[in-house]
Amino acid sequence: MEKVKAKKHLGQHFLKDESIAKAIADTINLEGYDDVLEIGPGMGVLTKYLLDKPTNTYVIEIDTESVAYLDENYPKLKDKIISKDFLRYDINEVFQGKQFAIIGNFPYNISTQIVFKTLELKQQIPEFAGMFQKEVAERICEKKGSKAYGILSVLAQAFYDVEYLFTVDENVFIPPPKVKSGVMRMRRKADYSLPCGEKLFFTVVKTAFQQRRKTLRNSLKTLNLSDELREDTVFNLRPEQLSVEEFIALTQKIEADGI
Repeated sequence: MEKVKAKKHLGQHFLKDESIAKAIADTINLEGYDDVLEIGPGMGVLTKYLLDKPTNTYVIEIDTESVAYLDENYPKLKDKIISKDFLRYDINEVFQGKQFAIIGNFPYNISTQIVFKTLELKQQIPEFAGMFQKEVAERICEKKGSKAYGILSVLAQAFYDVEYLFTVDENVFIPPPKVKSGVMRMRRKADYSLPCGEKLFFTVVKTAFQQRRKTLRNSLKTLNLSDELREDTVFNLRPEQLSVEEFIALTQKIEADGI
């Protein structure tokens, strides 16, 4: 079968540098789990290195042309190709509640949504690694005090230790994207349960950053906090000035306020 043609509407940019593909495959450590799910394998440049590892590698691919290519060229993937949209598919039809890692050269147009879905499945995903648009990878790993620090930074770092690994140039893709790429990794914390309500924590973080130029006293008005709580000095700050731990402490205060 001929090579697959990259489709713009799917955000496909096929990696052609084998050394980078191997380096991405080597970012996962395979401790405590056997299964790995690659999202958007395309023609399998990363997949081949995953198949060399002592793991059960599954791939999920929405592009039927890529699925046919993988089926023909990677016999080791027999019965392990999931021809579905990761964002809409119940992945436990395959994994049945088991632990598994996620890896991939992610389509840039849905990469942040992939991270949010990973956070929903964090009880099953001890490790997550892959390639993003460079600024998105940096944003996930950013610390407080930066303009890039935001919702995705706080939520990912609440449950995972995150690390920006390396930058990838445009010319190693077909077709080349207009931006540089970045590879990052998330490893789930040993204790990833929050000492506050998780749903409220998500609400506080998202509400605060939706009006990031305002102080928390103004951006969190919609939560109907008591006047007494809103006098706390933390409400003089803007959201990018709070660390993950400080957002957790803020959520605990809001809980105690009766929200």
